[in-house]
Formats: sequence, C-alpha cells, structure tokens
Amino acid sequence: MEKKQYERPHLIKLESGMPGKFGTRNDSPPATHIDGVMVKDLAAKYGSPLFVMSERTIRSTYRKAYKAFSTRYPKVQFAWSYKTNYLSAICNIFHQEGSWAEVVSGFEYDKVLANGVDPGKIIFNGPGKSAEDLKKAAENGSLIHIDHLDELYMLTDLAGDMKRKPLVAIRVNMDTGIYPMWDRFGFNYENGQAWDAINKIMLSGKLELAGLHTHIGTFIMSANAYGVAASKLADLALNIQQKFNHNIRYIDMGGGFASKNTLKGSYLPGSDTNPTFDDYAEAITTALVNSGFKPDNLPLLILETGRALVDEAGSIITTVIANKRLSTGRRATIVDAGVNLLFTSFWYQHPITPAQGFSQYREENTIYGPLCMNIDCLRESISLPLLNKGDQLVIHYTGAYNLTQWMQFITLRPNVVMIDMDSKTHIIREGETVTSITGLEKTPDFLVNVK
Repeated sequence: MEKKQYERPHLIKLESGMPGKFGTRNDSPPATHIDGVMVKDLAAKYGSPLFVMSERTIRSTYRKAYKAFSTRYPKVQFAWSYKTNYLSAICNIFHQEGSWAEVVSGFEYDKVLANGVDPGKIIFNGPGKSAEDLKKAAENGSLIHIDHLDELYMLTDLAGDMKRKPLVAIRVNMDTGIYPMWDRFGFNYENGQAWDAINKIMLSGKLELAGLHTHIGTFIMSANAYGVAASKLADLALNIQQKFNHNIRYIDMGGGFASKNTLKGSYLPGSDTNPTFDDYAEAITTALVNSGFKPDNLPLLILETGRALVDEAGSIITTVIANKRLSTGRRATIVDAGVNLLFTSFWYQHPITPAQGFSQYREENTIYGPLCMNIDCLRESISLPLLNKGDQLVIHYTGAYNLTQWMQFITLRPNVVMIDMDSKTHIIREGETVTSITGLEKTPDFLVNVK
C-alpha cells in the first residue's frame, strides 16, 4: 500500500454564495480527461507541453452560434476567421460545417485556396493587401473589403485590365458606445468618410459594390453595440439604394464576440457575465429586421466570428518542473509551458485545473513558465492544491490566437493534437525540432568554422 503524502494541518475558509474580496469559491474537479482521453496518456504519448483541440467542441459551438442567428434571420452565413487559428484541420472543420473563409493577408488567402475552398467564398479583409493580392482575389471572384482610399485607388486602377469587375465592400468604423473606438481600420460613418468612399466606388463604374462591413472591436462585452452598428450599416445600404438604385447583397458584422474566458481584473468569471450567441444575435438581427429593408430584399448577414467559436475547444497540457517559495512567502510553481505558447495569458485569467486527484488543501500560487524572462507568468495568483514535480495541469480555453501568435523563443513549439468525434487522437501539427529552425538559416562561409 502506497504511503500517503504528509500534509500539515490547516484551516479552510468556508465560502458560499456571491464572491467576496477573496474571489469565487473554487471546487473544480480534476481535469483527468479531455473528450474521454486521459490527460496523462496524452502527455506520455505526445509530450509536454501539448496543445489539444476538440473537434466535438468546435462543431457543437459552431452549431449553437449558427442556430442563434438562423432562427432569428433568414439569410445567415458564417466566415471562419483564419487569423484566429489557421491550422488546416481546424479550418476544415468549420468549412465542413458550411463556413466561408475570412482572411487578412496573402499568406492566409493562399492557405484557404490550398484547403480547397471556393474562391467565391473568401472574404479578403485587412489594410495590408498588395497589388498582387488584390489582382488575384479580384480575378478569382473573392470579396474584397476595402480599408482605405489608397487601396481603393489601387484596385480601381487594376480593374481597368481585368475581364470582370472586382467584387468589393468597404469597411466602416463608427461610434457604437464602445471606447476606445476602433477607427484605425476602414472609413468613418459619422464624419462622412464612408459615404465618400461609396460615392467614389459607384461613380467609377469599375468596381461592383456588393456589401458593407464593420468590425467594431475585440472581446466586446456589450451586445447592444452590435445593434447600433447594424442599424448604421442598414442606413448606409438604404441610402445607396435610394441614390443609386443599387441593392447591397450583404452586411458583414465582423467578429469580436467574447468567448467564455475571463478578462484580467474581472470580478466574476466570464462564463457568467459575457454575452451569449443569443444575446449578440438578438441585437444584430433585431436592428436589421426593424430597418427599412423590404422583406423580399433582406441582405445576407455575414459573421466573421473567430474567438468565440474556437476558444473553448483548445487546451494546453503542461507539466510541473519545480516548486519554490518567493521572498514574500508565496508559493510558486514552474511549468514547462510559457507565455511564448500562451500569448493570451497577458489579458485572460485562463481556468487552470490539475490533471490528477488532489486533497482539499489549497494555497495561493503563482504559475511561471520555463522561459528566462521575468514576464513569463501564466497566472499571478490562483488557488491550487499542492503540486509535485511531474504533475500535470490543464490550461483551458486556449484555442483562439495562441496557435497563430505563438513564438519560437528559448523553447521549441510543441505538438498539436486533435481529438475527433470518436475520441481518437491525431497530430495536426508536429512539434518543432532544431532542424526546423536551423534549416532556414544561412551561414557565410567564413563563419562556418568557429576555430
């Protein structure tokens, strides 16, 4: 019989009801399995740290989002935001579910084509499109969202040599009550920039204005702001119809929906306070159906939701390297996953759960990564049971942006696996090796020999 580890006697503060100054009560069970697969087995087979994506969660979340909008509005189309997570296996799950693609670079555009997506179902956003990017997208019949006048003039000039009119929309920024207001991208609604761009497009005769687009911000906690944005885009569309006798095919509301993650400084967990898909859908669709569009001429509603669709599907398995006491007496735990893999830890309080059974004793803990940097801190303060070297933790809600913004810094980037609908595991991105890095280097002949 294995001898139990000694734990010193302790007092536990009982917490119930609403959280107090010590935060919320934490009685989370250990995360021993992900989609029916044991965490210990995943780490043993694929290494630690390890990214784990859940196909079941992705499909379930997408279907909830689509249902929220399609039950309220007759014409709905989602477009998967590639910058959120552009691993092909993840993108193709969304495409199988019926999602188009939304990209913001030539690299992402080519990746979508390689995944076999119809070019006519690609939305090309972003302020950094090259002439080559614009020409390729226009000739393929993709939807180009114009961000600024220089892009508009460049595309108008390119259109003269094309056999088909480029299909375009303009990105519109506006005051929706969210501050600071995102006005870096697109044309402003209030000061007339948007209407000026529309006039230039319509009067040029070289571009086909197919839609209007807005993206009011990121992690927007107010669903009502989207209602304001939808109303303003509807107003623009109806004025275009009145002045030019031209019907806008679609209104693209962009992304920015909050996931269930908790922002740093929040008093309550995000799962309790952040708007749901139903909240966002109610605000947007109500604004559109209450506008002046005729029932038989409603525009297609496009949504570029990224984070809210994939955040919950991702987890990181990480292993305890060491424990120590800081000079203040606080317990600190060092794990093998750092901020180079978990970029979002700078603004989220990701839920973190032990992957093995634990006792009732808990202690305030700071979790550090393995990097030789003082900022490599995954959680500044979290109540955790005592952890031993070799124990595993699961960091939840890591599916959005971490796999596109991770850095090869000090440590190599690890394997990424996906658990399918039948609880089978698949490597969807192999971990890096030294050759992955040095294979791109070029060393001048006179520096090859260090002797």
